[in-house]
Amino acid sequence: MGGALLPAEFTDLEPYAEKWCLPNEPARYAARLNSTMDELQAFYDAMFPRADAALDYCDQFPLTDMPEDALHLLQLMYALIIVSFAVEAFRQPRIPDTGAAELHFTIEPFP
Repeated sequence: MGGALLPAEFTDLEPYAEKWCLPNEPARYAARLNSTMDELQAFYDAMFPRADAALDYCDQFPLTDMPEDALHLLQLMYALIIVSFAVEAFRQPRIPDTGAAELHFTIEPFP
């Protein structure tokens, strides 16, 4: 990726876009597992206060015809969901006491 990925109203989140604008849950979960808690907390702290504004922005467009920058913003929201479990509940990237267990989804939200 290169250049601005997000709408101009969300340039403050641009430092997180390249890492967290990912196309599917397995990629987002892998990014969580490969992040430190400091990285996860920084993303969470930047993204959480902007979540309502991000949703309001994305709601302007039909899911089947979103501009690319809005789709990237939606992907950041999906990443926030994945990261929030680690930050709010587990206090670590992995789910506690699961060893090498993995989650696999058979369907993805659209888009």
